[in-house]
Amino acid sequence: MSSLLVDNIGELVTNSPGGDGPLGLRRDAALLVEDGVVAWIGPARDAPAADRRIDAEQAAVLPGFVDSHAHLVFAGDRAAEFAARMAGEPYTGGGIRTTVGATRAASDDELRATVRRLHAEALRQGTTTIEIKSGYGLTVADEARSLRIAAEFTEDTTFLGAHVVPAEYADRPDDYVGLVCGPMLAAAAPYARWVDVFCERGAFDADHTRAILAAGQAAGLGVRLHANQLGPGPGVQLGVELGAASVDHCTHLADADVDALAGSATVATLLPGAEFSTRSPYPDARRLLDAGVTVALATDCNPGSSYTSSMPFCIALAVREMRMTPAEAVWAATAGGAAALRRDDVGRLAPGAQADLMILDAPSHLHLAYRPGVPLIRQVLHNGVPS
Repeated sequence: MSSLLVDNIGELVTNSPGGDGPLGLRRDAALLVEDGVVAWIGPARDAPAADRRIDAEQAAVLPGFVDSHAHLVFAGDRAAEFAARMAGEPYTGGGIRTTVGATRAASDDELRATVRRLHAEALRQGTTTIEIKSGYGLTVADEARSLRIAAEFTEDTTFLGAHVVPAEYADRPDDYVGLVCGPMLAAAAPYARWVDVFCERGAFDADHTRAILAAGQAAGLGVRLHANQLGPGPGVQLGVELGAASVDHCTHLADADVDALAGSATVATLLPGAEFSTRSPYPDARRLLDAGVTVALATDCNPGSSYTSSMPFCIALAVREMRMTPAEAVWAATAGGAAALRRDDVGRLAPGAQADLMILDAPSHLHLAYRPGVPLIRQVLHNGVPS
């Protein structure tokens, strides 16, 4: 059994009982890893012997970020669309079809190379768990291969055949929903843990969304949902009704939506990178938190509306633009993301948890929001292995 001691930690964020505040802070701490799992946490003065040692030099150590919403399987880029939005054109979600065309034309190796690049980019910035969606193939074969490639990089894969109705079905949305619920789901389910739908005007209405999510549940997949991004709608309450692990975006919420979330186990996953990139209103995280809703932060990394893989950037946006405290934002980017994926082995540091952690070039978690845009991640360990 190999062991690794991380000691001389100035501030340790555990997200677990036994420490101070909601982040479970411990100071002058140490952490022992054995075979990829946290085996012990305690005062540095009581640290046990280990085969190897990392001196944190009084820096902050945090659980690895859990990015519970990302679209990494795609081809092409939409930089021109971004420039047009910055010049005043509104965001409607219509550019998804541009990426669909490029993705269908790409080879498996080209798609795999993009996922590998973005996955490595996220890991360098502290993300040790990431969910990856399909949704840019929108044919039976392309959705299945997207998920097969995604599954090479994560166990949290999501079937998003219902991203938009593709051009060839523009006049036959019912037929497309039948395809998604039937042959496409059958081909995709072996590679997926979750099913998702873009429940928005211009995409899928409540009836179509319910049918697709029910079919996914019947195939053994968990439910997640894009909801209430572009305007008010039925998505949030439908997600809660169906027991979704997470409803994502949550930009336009009625009081009844907030009440439904507060009375449920469904996480509200907020994606501030999308609002930044589309110049849209930010979700009111303060309203959700004050109501008792569990909130997660994720990147929504995709080539159109949020081309960032940086969870530190999303933390800074959440604090500045969504009225979250730094502690709330860090919790949402770690333990909150784990809750959105219904996992208890990541997003926290405690005996038995996966040894996913990062060492900052800073003395405190506060610096992630205090010093936006600065590369503060000194070292990342994934399953106890330095990356």
